[in-house]
Amino acid sequence: MSKFAKLKEVVTSVETDVKKFYNSGNNAAGTRVRKALQEIKGLAQEIRAEVTEKKNAGK
Repeated sequence: MSKFAKLKEVVTSVETDVKKFYNSGNNAAGTRVRKALQEIKGLAQEIRAEVTEKKNAGK
């Protein structure tokens, strides 16, 4: 669950940069958004692996 909480935290923290990029055309904010999305991707893959492992352990 701690990784899921971290995932939510990253999504929440990048929200202002998403608004800056799409509404104001701030390219630096776009770079930060891309970095955050890469982190989100990694966390999602880790969570997915944990879920699969836990699911298969119950069989």
